[in-house]
Amino acid sequence: MDALRDTLAAYTQWFLAAHIIAVIAWMAGMLYLPRLFVYHTQTQPGSEGSERFKVMEKKLLRGIINPAMIAVWLLGLTLAWLTGAYMQPWLQIKFVLVLVLSGLHGFFARTVKR
Repeated sequence: MDALRDTLAAYTQWFLAAHIIAVIAWMAGMLYLPRLFVYHTQTQPGSEGSERFKVMEKKLLRGIINPAMIAVWLLGLTLAWLTGAYMQPWLQIKFVLVLVLSGLHGFFARTVKR
């Protein structure tokens, strides 16, 4: 495992850049999806507008939010392993906050399904 860590350590800055981009994409989607929910509630059920919002919500979730969350988790855990930061208290607090955001993500996904 040390050889793998040493090999990947050369790309730490790339992992960090990709992680930041994924976090921005995830947060943008998580902030926009509730706005779509609000617009959706202002349309008549079964109308053309309502169906359009259903499609928009599903595409946002499946095309941007889900892949971004997966990338955030994979890259974040990789960075924590590469840098050894997982022992730091700030990262443990951040990990709990990311778990909370992941729970909110799950709530939004269930809401889109309904």
